[in-house]
Amino acid sequence: MQIILMEKVINLGQLGDVVKVKNGYARNFLIPTGKAKRATAASLAEFEARRAELQAAEAAKLAAAQAVAEKMNGVTVAIAQKAGVDGKLFGSVTNADIADALAAAGFTVEKAQVRMPNGHLKQIGEYAVSVSLHTDVVADITVTVAGE
Repeated sequence: MQIILMEKVINLGQLGDVVKVKNGYARNFLIPTGKAKRATAASLAEFEARRAELQAAEAAKLAAAQAVAEKMNGVTVAIAQKAGVDGKLFGSVTNADIADALAAAGFTVEKAQVRMPNGHLKQIGEYAVSVSLHTDVVADITVTVAGE
C-alpha cells in the first residue's frame, strides 16, 4: 500500500515521503495513529497545501522534546523494591516503574518511551537507562534500585 508519512517514522522515512508498506502495517498502525495517510491524488494535493503547517508542527515537537531532554539528562531516579540478602529483587523494576518514578519527579513520559537495553532490572544497584522523547531526541538517566 502506498502511503504519505505525516511525521517522521523510524526506519521508514521523513515527513512527506511516499513509501510502500505492507497493508496490515498501514491499516492497523500508521493510519489509525495519524502517522500516515493513503497516497491518493486528493491526499497528495492536501498534503502539499498543508506541508508548511505540518513541518512547523514537527519542528515545535522537536524543540519541546529537546527542552525536556536538557532538563532530564543526568537525572537520578531512586526506586525501592523488596530484595533478598544477596541483593536480588523479588520481582523486577520495569519500564512502567521507571515512568512512574519520572512522573513523581515531574517529567511526563510513557512507559513505551523508556528504553532498557538489558531488560528488566533484577539486582540492587545503579543502571543507565535512556528515554526516547522524540525520534531524534534521547535523554540518558540513572536509575538507582535500592532494597527495602
